[in-house]
Amino acid sequence: MSNRQTQTDVILIGAGIMSATLGSMLKELVPDWNITVFERLASAGEESSNEWNNAGTGHASLCELNYTVEKPDGSVDISKAIKVNEEYQVSKQFWSYLVDSKLIHNPRDFIAPLPHMSFVQGKQNVNFLKKRFEAMSNNPLFQGMEFSDDPEKLMEWIPLIMKDRTVKEPIAATRIESGTDVNFGALTRILFDHLKSKDVDIRFKHNVDDVKRTRDGLWELKVRNVDSGTVERHTAKFVFIGGGGGSLHLLQKSGIPEGKGIGGFPVSGLFMVCKKPEIVAQHHAKVYGQAPVGAPPMSVPHLDKRFIENKEMLFFGPFAGFSPKFLKLGSMFDLITSVKPHNQVTMLAAGVKNVPLTKYLIQQVMLTKEQRMEALREFIPNAKSEDWELVVAGQRVQVIKNTPAGKGTLQFGTEVINAADGSIAALLGASPGASTAVSVMLEVIRKCFPQHIKAWEPKLKEMIPSYNMSLLSNPKLIEEIHTSTAQALGLNSKSYA
Repeated sequence: MSNRQTQTDVILIGAGIMSATLGSMLKELVPDWNITVFERLASAGEESSNEWNNAGTGHASLCELNYTVEKPDGSVDISKAIKVNEEYQVSKQFWSYLVDSKLIHNPRDFIAPLPHMSFVQGKQNVNFLKKRFEAMSNNPLFQGMEFSDDPEKLMEWIPLIMKDRTVKEPIAATRIESGTDVNFGALTRILFDHLKSKDVDIRFKHNVDDVKRTRDGLWELKVRNVDSGTVERHTAKFVFIGGGGGSLHLLQKSGIPEGKGIGGFPVSGLFMVCKKPEIVAQHHAKVYGQAPVGAPPMSVPHLDKRFIENKEMLFFGPFAGFSPKFLKLGSMFDLITSVKPHNQVTMLAAGVKNVPLTKYLIQQVMLTKEQRMEALREFIPNAKSEDWELVVAGQRVQVIKNTPAGKGTLQFGTEVINAADGSIAALLGASPGASTAVSVMLEVIRKCFPQHIKAWEPKLKEMIPSYNMSLLSNPKLIEEIHTSTAQALGLNSKSYA
């Protein structure tokens, strides 16, 4: 058993989209820093970032109804939609920079233009969608959104959904052409190939067993080679824990006070997938509906065209499931071992508060294929069971913490937890996750490297022209960014239509 010691500037734990993004940004900002990556699996982007494990939407709030809520006075609050959209614009700017700098060669390998739509049924829901459309279409971020409650128009937009449909109640949809489908697995692998070419040391099949602070303020990692079992010690000035659901355990091992009192609740997902070309050809959009009453926000049903391995297919879901694992390839003991004295009360409070969610998850787990097909027929009336197969998606670990709303509040979103001195940061949570990776990693950079920000600002502005600016108060800038990113990322062409 070797105990070789190696020191580096930066260690990234987990070879997913978050580490890929942070590593790529740091390599542009400070090319001479040494970066080491540890990943317990055999290749990059195999867990939450994998294209089969996530919905693949470039989350830009163009169609996700759970990002806009109706207030008691009947008006629609679009503030969360604005925030998520601005963050997605930041991601597109950074990807465009990588393409323009020839660091990414073919953007079509990971991103494709695809209309985003919302689809509702019933008078009350149609009224809500109309109000949402009015609130959003007046906003420069959502230019080009269309609304229709005319079945003939909808037949043009979504023939597969409208075919053989008995329209007994009002129906409506919104559509915006500037949506995208993103293959985050492919993007993760592209970024790691780029990092490898920049001499970043990427160690696959290496598991980080422990994280400890040394006397001289460095972080020491105990790293085990999964194949040989040999253990090495690696120290670094800065550590980023981007291991998806696995981040919580490592954050707890670090012992930083900021990680105390935080728990995690795992939720798994399942999708129905159709690969039959004659069916896939009839649907060219991502269409989001409304979550059933009592369902958590992450289970909003949607029917998406996806582009994976140069093939077109349809995904429908997600159906929620439950497994105590924090990673798809994790351990059945992940949930129980994450309960510590400091987060026990938080976890218990969450259990009491989320009885309806637990009940919902149990019901979802018990569904038969035929019951899942019934949910799909709400979208595609004539869907046949033999045309669709079930795919198990990735694990999501929702953050549980005490908030002003009370103890044990389940958080839906992505969260950065960092030590006060910025020497270590962990990423927890789930959707909109990958779509907002660049904004989230900018937050890590701001919190963990405040002493460098001034010197790095010109480069940050070059990578992200809207850096430190609110897009909403700069309609002209929004227009420029929409134009430049669409051109760089090849989003103007209709070759997939």
